[in-house]
Amino acid sequence: MKKTLIAGVAAIATMLPGIAAAEYPEKPVEFVVPWPPGDAEDVLTRMIAEDFQNKYGVPAAVVNKPGGGGGPFPGAVEVANAPADGYTVGSFILAVPVIGPNIGIPELNPNPFEPLGAFLTYPFVIVSSKDAPYASVDELAAHAQDNDVVLGHFGAPLIPTKVTFALAQQKGFSFAADAAFDILDCNSLASGDVDVMNTTLQLVLPCLDKINVLASIGGERIGLTPDTPTVGELDPSLSLALWNGLFVHKDTPADVREKIIAVAEETMASERAQDFMAKTGALVYWQNAEDTAAQIEADAEALAKINAMLE
Repeated sequence: MKKTLIAGVAAIATMLPGIAAAEYPEKPVEFVVPWPPGDAEDVLTRMIAEDFQNKYGVPAAVVNKPGGGGGPFPGAVEVANAPADGYTVGSFILAVPVIGPNIGIPELNPNPFEPLGAFLTYPFVIVSSKDAPYASVDELAAHAQDNDVVLGHFGAPLIPTKVTFALAQQKGFSFAADAAFDILDCNSLASGDVDVMNTTLQLVLPCLDKINVLASIGGERIGLTPDTPTVGELDPSLSLALWNGLFVHKDTPADVREKIIAVAEETMASERAQDFMAKTGALVYWQNAEDTAAQIEADAEALAKINAMLE
């Protein structure tokens, strides 16, 4: 009886003028990064979380949810299943809204998310060991005619992987085998687990002098590897940039979104975020929700063309 009375009073209180719901944020906020720690999206999202905590006075932290070979989708499902209240924010690559609804995951179909904005374009690269008998994509294509080459990637459905497969097809070869990993760094090549991998430059910077960067995936060359052509230069039909942004559930209130956006925009303009860009070759910026939504549509069209090539 006592519990029923308390619940009734609480319900009436929410309807009375002058008694407002608690203002967001009033409890810890989680920014879900569906990858292991250490890469560009993780570093920048941690900056956002730190600034969010400082601005609003509530705990805010990155929670890493690696997919175990499933790419970002298991982590995206966790965000989709969380309440639409702004206390769980996704830091996602474009594959989540573009590919997620089409690969048989009920929680992601239809797409439950809307972007708050994009903040990072990856310096994504196709690399091999310096000891490999090829230092360019054309040399790789020639080598693969008579030799097995194993590709490492972050997931077969993901855009960098599809672009890499399509480039191989356009160059007249195929990989003998491929495998998905949660992380692809210097150790991945040194261990011999893969011969070629597509990964972010951030993860292989420590061994940049020991690898060959065969191509970069994106619209423009990376400042730290200016002599390396883009995949778009090698084949204009494959010009597709890879980016990361903040996403929330579609039902998240507008005032909550605005508070998250305000922090993220300031963070990306900060000296430490811009310094990160200079040191890693990543592009760091803030693109608003409307422009990011338009970018998603354009990328979906580009990906559809690549998918048609791979059929």
